[in-house]
Amino acid sequence: MLNTNSKTKIGILTIILLLAVSSCQLARFVFYNFADVKDYKKFPSRPLKVSPSQFNFYSTTNGKYPKQLNGIPFDKYLENNKTLAFLIIRNDTIQYEKYFKGYSEENIVPSFSMAKSITSILIGCAIDEGLIKSVDEPITNYIPELVKNGFEKVTIQHLLQMTSGIKFNESYVNPFGDAASFYYGLNLRKQIRRMKLKTEPGRTFEYVSGNTQLLGLVLERSLGNRTISQYLQEKLWTPLGMEYDATWSIDRKKNGLEKTFCCLNARARDFAKIGRLYKNQGDWNGKQIVSKKWVQESTKLDLSDGSVNYYQYQWWMPTPGVDFMAEGILGQFIYVNPSKNIIIVRLGKNEGKANWWTIFTSLANAY
Repeated sequence: MLNTNSKTKIGILTIILLLAVSSCQLARFVFYNFADVKDYKKFPSRPLKVSPSQFNFYSTTNGKYPKQLNGIPFDKYLENNKTLAFLIIRNDTIQYEKYFKGYSEENIVPSFSMAKSITSILIGCAIDEGLIKSVDEPITNYIPELVKNGFEKVTIQHLLQMTSGIKFNESYVNPFGDAASFYYGLNLRKQIRRMKLKTEPGRTFEYVSGNTQLLGLVLERSLGNRTISQYLQEKLWTPLGMEYDATWSIDRKKNGLEKTFCCLNARARDFAKIGRLYKNQGDWNGKQIVSKKWVQESTKLDLSDGSVNYYQYQWWMPTPGVDFMAEGILGQFIYVNPSKNIIIVRLGKNEGKANWWTIFTSLANAY
């Protein structure tokens, strides 16, 4: 049996060993474990600067919102279900804004997979500018190293629709799963070079984050000397009048690549402005930020080539043709119902036990 002194030495050696390998993917997984709302502090990132000309939603002292939900006071229901921030905005006026668990309007919350929808917007901007020719282009035009892996038939549209047929394990629990590897890994470009296909593209929908990270590399290659964060600053963060600085997490400090499948770190009101842009068909106070055509393509019902009726171009569609939303793990949402002029942002510690899709549509229909 080990004595106390021996146990102490073993414990110290174990800590030293873990620290020695703390830069590797497995060590990061062990240290950080599962996705958390503080993850923006754990990874290197690129900055986004507050807009010099900020846009502010109107406020009212007589906002319209339900006093109860499922027989529970509205505030209490949100709090019970692990909500950190909840906004209801109608006609550019904040009807309801509440923060929980010690959070305020100034607290950063990671977007997680809401970043997928924002990546889609940037792809649309790049197509509008001619930096990317069309969604019908094979991705090997931008990522030629994937030719040897048989990706010649995979198009940008396949990635947008999650119908590429890539082999990807969407697990954050398994430290060796692809999603965890992309999340905690230190070289996304190297991991992308190893990607394989499991089915013919254009046959089946499968939601996997690898699609959006491939879109990120396509976007980066189309931008020349600009980073994806710089492009986001130019196309969205500055013109949309964002009120706060933000960051986009990258895989490593030197020559890092943005984690476009996740990890845009911002505040609730600024996330709401992404919803406002799409609610208004890409128009921002008279300036077309992204083409109306792209917004319509991104939110229409399309069942062709393996697509499904609840997902289009990295946006979820609770009621196809009526509303759409960005969604991230732990219950991060930007919900948009254009006909009702409604935007809802919900950020959470986790989803709780609420069916947020149903709640959002019910709230919108009440107006």
